Amino acid sequence: MTAPLYLDHAATSPVRAEVLTAMAPFLAREYGNPSSHHTIGEAAAGALADARARVAAVLGARTSEVIFTAGGTEADNLAIKGIVLPALARGRNHVITTAIEHEAILESVAYLERFHDVSSTILPVDAAGRVSPDDLRVALRPETALVSFGHANNEIGTVQDAPALIAVAREAGVAVHVDAVQSAGWLPLDDLGADAVAVAGHKLGAPKGTGALIVRGRVPLEPLLHGGGQERGRRSGTENVAGAVALATALELAESERAQATSRVGAETARFIRAVLAALPQSALTGAPEIDDPGHRLPGTASFTFAGTSGEAVLLELERRGVVSSSGSACAAGSDDPSPVLLACGIAPQIAQTSVRFTTGRTGLPGDTPERLAALVTDAVRAVSG
Repeated sequence: MTAPLYLDHAATSPVRAEVLTAMAPFLAREYGNPSSHHTIGEAAAGALADARARVAAVLGARTSEVIFTAGGTEADNLAIKGIVLPALARGRNHVITTAIEHEAILESVAYLERFHDVSSTILPVDAAGRVSPDDLRVALRPETALVSFGHANNEIGTVQDAPALIAVAREAGVAVHVDAVQSAGWLPLDDLGADAVAVAGHKLGAPKGTGALIVRGRVPLEPLLHGGGQERGRRSGTENVAGAVALATALELAESERAQATSRVGAETARFIRAVLAALPQSALTGAPEIDDPGHRLPGTASFTFAGTSGEAVLLELERRGVVSSSGSACAAGSDDPSPVLLACGIAPQIAQTSVRFTTGRTGLPGDTPERLAALVTDAVRAVSG
């Protein structure tokens, strides 16, 4: 049986062979606890320190600013709750985020509202999914503790103007958290300038359950996990040495390949988008329209609506044709409700429910040209069109 063409890399990516090789010793013979004061533990501690330095180098941070986590969701939770809770004592009980954020951000903000008397402002986005710096400026208050947003959206691939948004918050003396889970490996992060940056390994070719949060040294942070005081007291629990090595290796590989992958995958994706739009009059691209500009749209993301269809029906037809994709965020899979991201972009609910997302990895489209893939999509959509 021929393996399916996997086009759901925004949900997760396969573990890279180089990453498996790098982490394997720390799953077997190098099994020590980094906190143990003997030679086996010290070897693990050395590997952990080396991984931390490598992650810091890629992300433009100090080694002391790297906190290893169990993925992007934990990193987002730690950033939002960890920064806002200490700020409450200074009378800062207001958070700003946007209408198109991942559940890890929105639910963290909702938790603070329920249990800590925090208020929030949810910024709107335009039809492309962009946040206006002017809207952010208006929303800022003297009591604002944090601005939190995703660098690139996981459903539509729109890239925010992070420097402009960060500059507005910085003028007001407000901390900024950026979820870079989707943009890591595609966009440079070493000069982003945010106070906290979250990344996840499984979007980069490391295993699920690996991630990191960068927190600049000047930012007070309340830990979510209490215990043995690992990660400089900011994230207790015996460290996942193999996971840290895997994350560091995946980040380094992605960074070394970034320019070439962005160019190649971006060109392939633009060809695919144009071919689908030309073949299917009822199709519409969601997200930023600048399909040739990675500064506005992630190179490997193409998300469409197909009026007159059901997105789930299109997905089933595609899988019959050997193409695996998704209708949006994997964290919201199974919901019958239209995507909040698409609704926030002004797309009508009945159209939003026809959405299908195609996301490629850094190797592009193995075994199929963009035009061949577009033909498969065209056949699937026509098969289910009403």
